[in-house]
Amino acid sequence: MNKTKQMKTLDGNTAAAHIAYALSDVAAIYPITPSSNMAEICDEWAAYGRKNIFGQTLKISTMQSEAGAAGAVHGSLVSGALSTTFTASQGLLLMIPNMYKISGELLPAVFHVSARTLSTHALSIFGDHSDVMAARQTGFALLASASVQEAMDLALVAHLSAINSRVPFLHFFDGFRTSHEMQKIEIIDYKDIARLVDRKAVTAFRSRALNPECPHQRGTAQNPDTHFQNREAANPYYLALPGIVSEAMAQVSTLTGRCYHLFDYVGAADAENVIICMGSASDTVEGTVKFLCSRGEKVGMIKVRLYRPFSGEHFLKVLPASCRRIAVLDRTKEPGSPGEPLYQDVCTTLMEAGQAKQVVGGRYGISSKEFTPSMVRAVFDNLDAPEPKNHFTVGINDDITNSSLKIKEKIHVAPPGTYCCKFYGLGSDGTVSANQNSITIIGDNTDLYAQAYFVYDSKKSGGITVSHLRFGPKPIRLPFQVWRPSFVACHNPSYVTRYALLEGIREGGTFLLNSPWNLEEMELRLPAEMKRIIARKKIKFYNIDAVKIASEVTLGGRINVIMQAAFFKTTKVIDPALAFAEMEKMIEKSYGKKGPKIVEKNIAAMNKAIAALEEIRYPDSWAEAENGALFIPEEAPQYVRDVVYPMLALQGDQLPVSAFQPDGVVPLGTTRYEKRGTAVKVPIWIPDLCIQCNQCAFVCPHAAIRPYLSREDDLKMAPDGFTTVKANGKKTDGKLYYRIQVSPLDCTGCGNCVDTCLAKEPALEM
Repeated sequence: MNKTKQMKTLDGNTAAAHIAYALSDVAAIYPITPSSNMAEICDEWAAYGRKNIFGQTLKISTMQSEAGAAGAVHGSLVSGALSTTFTASQGLLLMIPNMYKISGELLPAVFHVSARTLSTHALSIFGDHSDVMAARQTGFALLASASVQEAMDLALVAHLSAINSRVPFLHFFDGFRTSHEMQKIEIIDYKDIARLVDRKAVTAFRSRALNPECPHQRGTAQNPDTHFQNREAANPYYLALPGIVSEAMAQVSTLTGRCYHLFDYVGAADAENVIICMGSASDTVEGTVKFLCSRGEKVGMIKVRLYRPFSGEHFLKVLPASCRRIAVLDRTKEPGSPGEPLYQDVCTTLMEAGQAKQVVGGRYGISSKEFTPSMVRAVFDNLDAPEPKNHFTVGINDDITNSSLKIKEKIHVAPPGTYCCKFYGLGSDGTVSANQNSITIIGDNTDLYAQAYFVYDSKKSGGITVSHLRFGPKPIRLPFQVWRPSFVACHNPSYVTRYALLEGIREGGTFLLNSPWNLEEMELRLPAEMKRIIARKKIKFYNIDAVKIASEVTLGGRINVIMQAAFFKTTKVIDPALAFAEMEKMIEKSYGKKGPKIVEKNIAAMNKAIAALEEIRYPDSWAEAENGALFIPEEAPQYVRDVVYPMLALQGDQLPVSAFQPDGVVPLGTTRYEKRGTAVKVPIWIPDLCIQCNQCAFVCPHAAIRPYLSREDDLKMAPDGFTTVKANGKKTDGKLYYRIQVSPLDCTGCGNCVDTCLAKEPALEM
């Protein structure tokens, strides 16, 4: 089949939305992280009048809840409109009652789910399969995508199969890991999609709609005499579904050249040990299996794509006859069950087929916990043990029930020529946006493949962000964080003492620091360990005072364009002249709506950055450095020392199970020990101008600025410069003194206090 080929850099949510928009008449939506982008993108496209394959603009309806969205989808389907929605986590649970109705009435909906953790002992906005597993009994077919490209390709399979089979589909991919990962992928053109759609099946669906011209009744109440029989009447549709999905996969494979089956095997033809998994872990396992096979090991893996209905026939066809031991990986936990869902399905399939193989199950990656090739190696090591551990965990240290596997070997499986980068930024400083633009510039203007993944903490604005970027001449299928970077950038100078920024950096790599320090100051400001790494690994060390440049062009704390320009100049991953030209286009696209002055400021910042970048010529003596800056946390209770401080240092992954209460209870008041110190500027109180309204303290998001009243006796031991004024409140009787006190280490420098000051002249300045 002739097709239109276009390569573009985008994320998994956009990839799925591209297909959902093409094949839907209606989308009923309600936002929930991390699926919100799918709905927002479709809404934006509809606002601009984008047409789907039927020549229509998608009708978007925002509802009052996820339950309302599912109800609207149900009603829309009954009226003959192909309908979709997007959700995750608790949002999906709210849709379950309507999902039973939609499947029971054989209505071809497609729900796109960026799979996310369900709230249990605590809320988590991050990804695993606990939500979709809670919906597996609804009668929806469940189809799993493992990457950004698959999110587009298999979204198409889901829509085509739903139309042809009448069975509704839940198409899912891993929240954040796939939904927000950016990849350079091949876009499927709407003209090509239109040629794949069975128009007769669409017409048949529309003809079944509730219509006053040819009325019918559905959704009746049934008694015990008929309900059971009627429930079984849909069996032929589910029995036919694996064949229909296989056919749709064949169509998409023919169109794209990318091969998909219900189950795909990768590995040695005579493999003895096999891992079975689905979702983004499939790419991690595949890369590791290929690496191990190149060393002569007899290992393999099966990717599960169509999870419901689970076709034992298709599964057994791809399982090597030589297989003796199987490890089934589930990204969910079902307390009290004899095993997690995929494990039970595999065990049942093998039992019914009379195949005696040793099967063990394990949990991994819950709440976006990293899953790496080294962990895959540990799973295979477990299979090789005389008595493999069953119901294991991998990626954590379970020192309570001893379920965890030990990681003995660290494996690197990146394709040759892959350039890896890590950027440490401050939430709201623009680092993530800049890296999204950088990955797009590189992916869309070169032959390089590109990948970007962004790690946020839950604080968002003011929290730490770590961007993981990879570029290379070969496709990048590495759904885990960079741990051997060639380039590291630190966008906030306070991080140098708080985090192990240069851990794993390659010999001869590049380190880019945003700081106001010269070499002499760095002798005191940088930790000794950092100086030793820089010198011993012969790191190319660059510094730029991005805050100063941003201030000069009046951009406030937005240093993203400055650091982006510095990145392109230091790394030269593409021709800097091309990069800067494309940056100007991106600036116009990103800030054009805010007016020409904002665009001019950002272009000026870019040009200043190019000139201001400085290479630091550090002395050889740094290789043996013993002195440097130290971060000394304040004295704190044991829980803070043992749990909070490691988490603040980005070492929470190392905490064992025993560090936590099983019901999720934690002590109060732990935030007071955080002391991030990330603000570049903090508010200064001007007593003579203050009207003592306390509005600054009221609006401070972090309670970092507070009013205090004191008696004269309280101030006898006050240090020099500790200024107070007479309090003007009604009940102060002229005997109390007033002061606004700022905590610099708690302040994030947002400026809300200055903006809200009610004095004639602001009594605060940054």
